[in-house]
Amino acid sequence: MTTPHQQLVSTKRWVIKIGSALLTRLGEGLNHERIAWLSAEIAQLRVQGKEVVLVTSGSVAAGMQQLGWTQRPKALHKLQAAASIGQMGLIQAYASECRKHDIHTAQILLTHSDLSDRGRYLNARSALHSLLELGVLPVVNENDTIATEEIRFGDNDTLAAMTANLVEADVLVILTDQDGLFDSDPRANPNARMIAASAASNPALDAMASGGSGALGRGGMATKLQAARRAAQSGAATVILSGMVPENLRYLAAGEGVGTLLWPDNEPMTARQQWLAGHLIPKGRITLDDGAVNVVRQQGRSILPIGVKGIEGDFTRGELVICCDMAGREVARGLVNYNADEASRIMGHPSNEIEILLGYIDEPELVHRDNLVVTD
Repeated sequence: MTTPHQQLVSTKRWVIKIGSALLTRLGEGLNHERIAWLSAEIAQLRVQGKEVVLVTSGSVAAGMQQLGWTQRPKALHKLQAAASIGQMGLIQAYASECRKHDIHTAQILLTHSDLSDRGRYLNARSALHSLLELGVLPVVNENDTIATEEIRFGDNDTLAAMTANLVEADVLVILTDQDGLFDSDPRANPNARMIAASAASNPALDAMASGGSGALGRGGMATKLQAARRAAQSGAATVILSGMVPENLRYLAAGEGVGTLLWPDNEPMTARQQWLAGHLIPKGRITLDDGAVNVVRQQGRSILPIGVKGIEGDFTRGELVICCDMAGREVARGLVNYNADEASRIMGHPSNEIEILLGYIDEPELVHRDNLVVTD
């Protein structure tokens, strides 16, 4: 019987994410030695027929070193300045090392708004697919130079998962300074046990993941778990793997049991469902009664005004809202057909009264099933 790790041998498309803790040394800038071996390992994966997309951190940390800063700034404009300075050296380092293995590289900078806009999302998807078809290594990073607090991904674990969704990857590999996910913090508990493999949706994992982050990065183990669950939406397995051991990627490709493998255990979403669930910023919240919750979960039907008990937020027609049950638990997400004021006026009423209440009717549904994805 094959193990979950052995099933990775036949996979083709990998997204590999490497964070600031591995790429940089505080006060010393980029770790060129690590960039060199990562490039060499990616070259070996490509020889084996695997397509690779690299998601990299490090621009802010590299810029900090050039500016002589020892503490990560909190002011957004200073982060943007550091990123713009460091990004040039970061991408040059990858291009130089990959060139030694006859690999062409392409820089892809994204913000959350790039993926929340349907047209730009499809453009990014097409560009990445084209690069892979051409045999080019896409090097993806968040566009920290223009990102704002409202649109930033927050950490590159999230960006990596979104990229895995975008390119329909088979595997997301998150390289970190830990061997994998442990049942407790191994830095505090020498008896901590590493989790070899688990379903990504396993609720027991939440208590094991630490939310801490280092001096140079923003992500912790909790963000990696969230990323694994987001990647699972498109059917990708996630491996949390130590990037301190150069050979780990080839071990993983050979099916050896390194790192923590989190496999997808739910039906993969369509590309449009992934976009609705993961790439849009919610603008409001709708509370559903028990009957509406049931028809959404069990029957995949639209949300009608009569099944709505509460409206929160200031959203407009076509924006994303979170749909919750009476206990406040998220049930689904969808694009709303009416703005917040209109939704408040028609909630609790049958659809045939919408025109009487508003003076017009656009749609009989508050959220149509074609624009709705169940998330719980």
